This record gives sequence, C-alpha cells and structure tokens, in this order.
Amino acid sequence: MAMNLFHQLCCRSSMWERASSTRIVPWALSGVDLGASALEIGPGYGANVRALRARTASLTGVEIDPDLAARLRVKRGSEIAVVDGDGTDMPFEAKQFDSVVCFTMLHHVPTPDLQDALFADALRVLRPGGVFAGSDGLDSRMFRLVHVGDTCVPVPPDTAVERLWRVGFADVEIEVGAGSFRFRGYRPN
Repeated sequence: MAMNLFHQLCCRSSMWERASSTRIVPWALSGVDLGASALEIGPGYGANVRALRARTASLTGVEIDPDLAARLRVKRGSEIAVVDGDGTDMPFEAKQFDSVVCFTMLHHVPTPDLQDALFADALRVLRPGGVFAGSDGLDSRMFRLVHVGDTCVPVPPDTAVERLWRVGFADVEIEVGAGSFRFRGYRPN
C-alpha cells in the first residue's frame, strides 16, 4: 500500500478524524450492531477508533503497514488491540469476531482479486450472523487526483453485491452516497 504525502497528512489530521467520527462511521454503520467484539481492517492512523469504541466493547485492528501499526499502538493502544497483518490473510481464528469493518481503505488493496481475498477472509473471521460493513470512496477525477502516487484501485459499487455474494455473504446491501458508498453483508447462520 502506498500513500502520497498529501494523503498521509490528511489521514492523520484531526480534521479527518472529526469527519470520520461525525460523518463517515455514523453513515456507514447506520442501523448496524457491531456486537461485543469488532475488527477493523486497515485502521491506519486510527481516525475511526473513538467512533468504533463507542459502538463495541472490544476493538481489534489488523494493519498491514508495520510503521502505522506501531504508531497506533503508542497513540491508541488502550482503545484498540493492534495486530500486524494483511487483511487478505489475517492471523485470527475462524469465527472470532461479531463484526468486521473497514473504511476508506478498500481502494488501497492493489487488485480486485486481493480485494475479493479480503472479503473472503472477513467472512472467515466472522461469527455466524456477524456483519461485515464499511465504506469506500467512489471513483472520480478528484478521487484519482488525491491518490496520485498511491495504490488506488476503486471498488465499483455496482459489482460489490455480486462480489460479496460470491465469497459467501448474505443479505448484502450497497448504498451510494455523495462521494462514497457503504456496504454491509452478513455471515449466514
């Protein structure tokens, strides 16, 4: 995963954390119960930690970038258990979490096949009835401009339902908003 300097500065800013906690997470998780044990794939700089901790008793994050993982342990280690790992092959037991979430990071997964592997591993670590939910940006010229020099492989929302069904999710919902889309799917009982 590569992020340009502008993107790095934006994602670690208090402005981004405020936007995440007041707009992104509430919209993406509207009507979603995270249960007692939630996993965030790709917590990055930790912009979502406070908003997620308000919704679950236990929060774990799996972060592929070792420097970001170490930084997050120092800054937010009392709020989130941070594990170094790849969302496409997570170091967790099957059926370990009540919910799995990710926000504004799917487009940083370098290929559609790896995105599908992430979806499949999210399903694997969910308990029966658990939810996989989150949001990601919509492809546009401005979106691409912000990501110049980044890994940027947008997930087309019109294909996301079928992709989530294909790996085994049920009751999949996609909703397109202004500049982003939210998704949710459930592990069958």
